[in-house]
Amino acid sequence: MKMAASNYSLKVNKLLLDPKFESYRLSLDPLPIYNIELDAAVAEVKLRDDQYTLDHMRAFGMYNYLHCDPWYEDSVYYIDQLGRILNLTVTLDTALGKPREVFRLPSELNTYENRLCASLHFTSSTWVALSDGTGKLYLMRTSKRGESAHGKWEILFNQDLGEPFIIINSLCYVNCGSHSIEVLLLRIKKDELDVKGSGFCVSIEWLTITNISGQDKEKKYAISKRRVLQGKSVPHYAAIEPEGGGLMIASDKPFRFTQVDGKQVEETFEETMDVDEKRDPIYYWQQTAEDITITVRLPEGTTKEAIEFKLSMDSMHVGLRGYAPLLEGQLYALVDTEASAWIMKEDKSLEITLLKKNEGPMWRELVMGNQRGEFIMDPAQADMINEGLRHLTSEDLNANPEQSKPPCNAQELEECDIFPEDSSSLTRLDGSTLKATHVVNLGSHQYLFSVVVNPAEMPCFCLRHDVDALLWQPHGNQQDNMWEHIATFNALGYVQASKRDKKFSTCSPNYSYAALCECLRRVFIYRQPSPVSTVLYNRKEGRQVGQVAKQQVASLESNDTVLGFRATNERLFVLTSKNLFVIKVNTGN
Repeated sequence: MKMAASNYSLKVNKLLLDPKFESYRLSLDPLPIYNIELDAAVAEVKLRDDQYTLDHMRAFGMYNYLHCDPWYEDSVYYIDQLGRILNLTVTLDTALGKPREVFRLPSELNTYENRLCASLHFTSSTWVALSDGTGKLYLMRTSKRGESAHGKWEILFNQDLGEPFIIINSLCYVNCGSHSIEVLLLRIKKDELDVKGSGFCVSIEWLTITNISGQDKEKKYAISKRRVLQGKSVPHYAAIEPEGGGLMIASDKPFRFTQVDGKQVEETFEETMDVDEKRDPIYYWQQTAEDITITVRLPEGTTKEAIEFKLSMDSMHVGLRGYAPLLEGQLYALVDTEASAWIMKEDKSLEITLLKKNEGPMWRELVMGNQRGEFIMDPAQADMINEGLRHLTSEDLNANPEQSKPPCNAQELEECDIFPEDSSSLTRLDGSTLKATHVVNLGSHQYLFSVVVNPAEMPCFCLRHDVDALLWQPHGNQQDNMWEHIATFNALGYVQASKRDKKFSTCSPNYSYAALCECLRRVFIYRQPSPVSTVLYNRKEGRQVGQVAKQQVASLESNDTVLGFRATNERLFVLTSKNLFVIKVNTGN
């Protein structure tokens, strides 16, 4: 299965970047930490011997057992070994009570051998989706959870859906007077046809469950649509758009629809997604250490007046008036706009010359994520590169084993040494046509975490951009602003890469801080820059520093592995098998 060709790029808001950010300053200000001992251990399910792949570890071994209710501030939930869903809502840190039971699963969890961890997702302010880890899905009406400590959770849908799964996303809406709930379920299945890979595939089932009661007083819900997608890696991010019009997935390997309501989807859907890869290149480009030369094919009869060309230091737009852009997006590196130019050639092609701002480094791509062009290497450059690599290769098997750095033989390479065929991507799939409408090649933008900032919107996701971490808000109903850059955590991309024992990472919904936690004990907090009360100067530049970004470290009094980690605007919640820790990070207004 091939990745669909990229046709969209993420637009960074330069106003949210701080090029003068220096570093985080370690603060020794104390962080109040409150410890709640649990009556019963968390319902942790350890990986079985047959769950040995990296995908099993990412999906189930790294599962976040703590659930934050985005509709009600400082309210978290977890499930214990007795099958109880327990809630802790904090109003006063110094008067924390015990977590209270809000619901108990009907089945006895420990009697099932091949179950997964029980999973929970808050569908709305009054609905919850729940899986017991055995293959059963429950949809429950909860009343307004934040208004009453004794509200009853009522099961309105309960169905066994076969193989065990975890819930990764859900939402509900009213359409034409009918209440519908959309749920995403994740499974890892045996793939008998996969003889070269891990032997497993990843399945995402997209369910639409609708109220079918009509005029009856009794509420009845039933599955009205089942769509199944399949891929070869656990998605970093998967969420349904409001109103259920589409699905967004960030993953290392592509996903495609395989079934709709039990019927197999024809392979033509996959061929349609890959059609862009089979088209002739729209443009060709070459480069030297100093400049870039681009040749863009133009339709016959194009006039100079019809050409649209816009160039800034880091982006470019090339198109024809009244048509979709031929080439648009963020450039790989900065260019000198004043020294760059374009002309129309006699063969009715457009030739663009860009002068690199920084001479020397070669560009890996022209426009970030754009795969509609072809790079043409100068023969002299190719000869220089081959000459420089000649000492590393040999036509003979182990030509000279005595030398200190023996040559590499291609036949000695193992599968893990080969560059991956696919690169990670962010894809928007249409729920009706089952086609990919927007595809972003994430390339070097490492996925960090997802977080709900506004429960009325889709979950946000955080990506590494150079050394920073950028937070993106998806907008399924805005074609020209599908993913909006809403916040930046300075240098967090670089900082988190140094934390080898990192297990979870997140941020507060108001972006005031980001946080990482290790598998054991330590929690790291990185605050946004804030004004300083004393006068500070930068020693190298001699300028006054008006703001400082603080880093704080909290150490938990527990030797148990961290199982859950969530952030609110004022607090961090850390769950272990026997304790729930509350860290006071900010003081409310």
